[in-house]
Amino acid sequence: MTLVRVKDDESFDSALRRFKKQCEKSGILSEYRKRVYFEKPCVKRKRKALAARKKLVRRTRHFG
Repeated sequence: MTLVRVKDDESFDSALRRFKKQCEKSGILSEYRKRVYFEKPCVKRKRKALAARKKLVRRTRHFG
């Protein structure tokens, strides 16, 4: 759970900005998007394999 304490002299916009940044860091939004719709196991495996492939390409690009 993300908690942001608003300081006395802090504006609402800056507190909201800090809250959004903390939510993004903790991965709340990405977790929510994953849980909104059911994803079949075969689709989940394909997505994970594609992500692993992309990660590998990014790593080898810098050393190649």
